[in-house]
Amino acid sequence: MRAVRNTDQGIAVTEADERGGPGVRLSIASAGICGTDVNFAAGGVQGYIYGHEFAGTTAEGHAYVVEPTIYCGACDQCRAGHVQLCDAPGHGTLGIFRDGGMCDAVTVPEDMLVPLPSGLDVRDACLVEPASVAWHSVRRAAIEPGERVAVVGGGSIGLLAAAAARSHGIDVDVEVRHKHQRIAAERLGAGSAEGVYDVVIDAAGSEAGLARCAELTRPGGRVVLLGVYQGSVPIPADVSLIKELTYVYSTAYGRHHGIRDMEEAAALLAGDPVIAQTVITHRFPLDEAAEAFRVAGDRASGAIKVVLHP
Repeated sequence: MRAVRNTDQGIAVTEADERGGPGVRLSIASAGICGTDVNFAAGGVQGYIYGHEFAGTTAEGHAYVVEPTIYCGACDQCRAGHVQLCDAPGHGTLGIFRDGGMCDAVTVPEDMLVPLPSGLDVRDACLVEPASVAWHSVRRAAIEPGERVAVVGGGSIGLLAAAAARSHGIDVDVEVRHKHQRIAAERLGAGSAEGVYDVVIDAAGSEAGLARCAELTRPGGRVVLLGVYQGSVPIPADVSLIKELTYVYSTAYGRHHGIRDMEEAAALLAGDPVIAQTVITHRFPLDEAAEAFRVAGDRASGAIKVVLHP
């Protein structure tokens, strides 16, 4: 089968053996390119099939998105529903340092499958994974009625965080870098950041972006960290101290009261098709993965979420 790997010559579509074993076989219909994928590719990370945002169909025609988290299910964190915090040695994520879904087909354990609700096309369903990251961050923010909320960063995660907040009835503003991101934010009902906020979600993942989050947060307010940083997080110490800011970390997604974040994120996308129409800006066949990665890494070109279709 075809599979997307990073090579000494960059991202390439290679031939790979399809792995069998126990589980459910999916023919992949959509695989999103995450900022992590772009950064890993640029950094030369090799040795596995890329892709942790993917969805597909079974031989019987049933459509699913894959929850790519590998967890033991038995440790204290897993039993509490925090499968993303599993402390077993084998904990990890499909598509990150182990084979993922940028390929023609995969076989995954049945408990990784999340059925798609009516109204969500499997060609858009790879967006459920990043939407789950965003959904989880809004829950972690513990937003109270009447609180002002802003998001710093107009990429897919930032826009999906805004959409998740709005689905809870929360007004939200988004600060962006590019014109196409501003247009997308407005299409999702978000305003422009102005004044100070009770909660600011960092979806930029940059030193300048985090400094802006601290600037926008009111004294005693909360900053939710969604951005991925290499090494230490560059928290602006002086303003954080003077304002007594609280930093809330949010990673991936899990369960609460027995409900998967991915189930709720899928329902969010199914209930508002404009979200996928807005956030997915580019689509490529799998054979054009190298160009798709190039476009995904060039935010100024108008890209937000780039999707591969095997």
